[in-house]
Amino acid sequence: MKAAGFISLWTLVSLPCGQLVNPAEHEDVVKHAIKLHRGKGAVITQRKQWVLESCRKLSGLLRQKNVVLNKLKNAIRAVEKDTGLSDEEKLFQVHTFEIFQKELNESENSVFQAIHGLQRALQGDYKDVVNMKESSRQRLEALREAAIKEEMEYVELLAAEKHQVEALKNMQHQNKSLSMLDEILEDVRKAADRLEEEIEEHAFDDNKSVRGVNFEAVLRVEEDEANSKRNASKREVEDDLGLSMLIDSQNNQYILTKPRDSTIPRADHHFIKDIVTIGMLSLPCGWLCTTIGLPTMFGYIICGVLLGPSGLNSIKSIVQVETLGEFGVFFTLFLVGLEFSPERLRKVWKISLQGPCYMTVLMIAFGLLWGHLLQIRPTQSVFISTCLSLSSTPLVSRFLAGSVRGDKDGDIDYSSVLLGMLVMQDVQLGLFIAVMPTLIQAGVSTYSSVFKEILRILILIGQILFSLAAVFLLCLVIKTYLIGPYYRKLHAESKGNKEILILGITAFIFLMLTITELLDVSMELGCFLAGALISSQGHMVSEEIMSCIEPIRDFLAIIFFASIGLHVFPTFVIYELTVLLFLTLSVVIMKFVLAVLVLSLILPKTSQYIKWIVSAGLAQVSEFSFVLGSRARRAGIISREVYLLILSVTTLSLLLAPALWRAAIMKCVPRPERRSST
Repeated sequence: MKAAGFISLWTLVSLPCGQLVNPAEHEDVVKHAIKLHRGKGAVITQRKQWVLESCRKLSGLLRQKNVVLNKLKNAIRAVEKDTGLSDEEKLFQVHTFEIFQKELNESENSVFQAIHGLQRALQGDYKDVVNMKESSRQRLEALREAAIKEEMEYVELLAAEKHQVEALKNMQHQNKSLSMLDEILEDVRKAADRLEEEIEEHAFDDNKSVRGVNFEAVLRVEEDEANSKRNASKREVEDDLGLSMLIDSQNNQYILTKPRDSTIPRADHHFIKDIVTIGMLSLPCGWLCTTIGLPTMFGYIICGVLLGPSGLNSIKSIVQVETLGEFGVFFTLFLVGLEFSPERLRKVWKISLQGPCYMTVLMIAFGLLWGHLLQIRPTQSVFISTCLSLSSTPLVSRFLAGSVRGDKDGDIDYSSVLLGMLVMQDVQLGLFIAVMPTLIQAGVSTYSSVFKEILRILILIGQILFSLAAVFLLCLVIKTYLIGPYYRKLHAESKGNKEILILGITAFIFLMLTITELLDVSMELGCFLAGALISSQGHMVSEEIMSCIEPIRDFLAIIFFASIGLHVFPTFVIYELTVLLFLTLSVVIMKFVLAVLVLSLILPKTSQYIKWIVSAGLAQVSEFSFVLGSRARRAGIISREVYLLILSVTTLSLLLAPALWRAAIMKCVPRPERRSST
């Protein structure tokens, strides 16, 4: 039977689409196919008889198809000439005939496409994996295109069916008198149809031909229900609502972002359940950490670990949880800026600018040295070093929250230096994200193009410096002319109603965030500058706004730290505990030593004692290394193993940070001033 299958398919190869071939050509193809097959099976005469019979059947089908096509053409001409039909009815009937014509032609083309695919496979070398992969890719592309065409045809059939039902209703309405209510409902139905046509974007048709858009096969998964009848009825509803989950061949999961029918309100129940679960579990975890003397944020991280992929795996909308958690970073940095007045910023701006730059350069230099010794690619060494040079602004902000930090005898306050350096690192983060595409290209470039890549990096640095200058010039204008009248207007309108004040301040935060994002500077810097600008209006203003924004910040910060826990994998840490502890301690000690060295050079002699506290605050690795690591892994800069090492080292360094901070505070700060959130 296999021999017959091969012979029949090889025979079909000789048949051009829509035409028949003579029996002599059939015989030649049969002989060639039998010679290629060389298999055991039926007698050769039986094979010939089977092939000839199959050819006659196929010839009959093709002949019948041509007859049907001619009949359809005649039917179309008859409909177009029929004066008894309306233009709309003519269009509908002609469209129905054309759909059937397309179905016949697509079915015929599918047969011959399969035959040509078999021909390519038989001509290939079974030992050549690359050739087989290319053939598989071509078949996959053909299947995707066929699926798209079939989907379009199915949609057209649904539209035709809907039109047919409406035509039947119209005929029934014409045969009977309508009540006033029926006429009103009929008018409403027509208006609703027009509304759906107006708001529907046709995103699928508009984007399928866009460059860079690929067709992929996805699985549509419905929620499991114990009751099968309930599941079936729910599936019928979800077919219209689009509430099911899609999974592609790379195991990425997708949810609905914008429905086709925008008139029906929808909610992502998975996301709601995830936020509710995090909120409930964060309380006992944070309570436990407070009891044993740890910062509450570690309880929130533990909550994320328990609910994440390495724990119960109950969080379904991981990307959405992380996105909401980013707002926790925004509001945290706003409150940091609210405590960080422009006067304090002017006092330490040189140290804040020089310190992070020197530390990053030294980290990259050490990274390239170790990379050369360990034979690691320069691009990978630069990325890892830059990633590890960043420190966590939200974490240190929590350390400093609620502490009394005032300048004493003209000395520089350690919190001002620390926050200034962290904000500058956030600016470096934006610069590094902008340079990353060039770094990716440099990893695959030849040495002849190295100078071009260096030139591109220098141009990017120039653009970032120009953007920073524009941002600070804009801040000066806002501080001088706008922020005072804006706040006074908000304060006047919000008497007895905190809603307006909260909304106005939030809008100002988002405005600064958007400006810095448009200028290719980090959004975090915009949030910090928003707080610093408002703090210029005085201490009473800062206190009032802080009392309104702090509860929002606290809730969103819980989501943020829980999202960090989603990327912590305890099993991997346990398997490689010795290596990870060594790497983490090496990174923490190196960052601490480099920070002490740099601060010893740039701090005034009267403020040298604060270098230990500032260095302790900079010794951990920023949680943004998760974001940078994921981008670098997708781009091929680092491998999966290096990515997991970066995640684990970052997590362990964050866990060690409170102990190091507390030790530095106890050593350098007099006892009456030791008021810290840790």
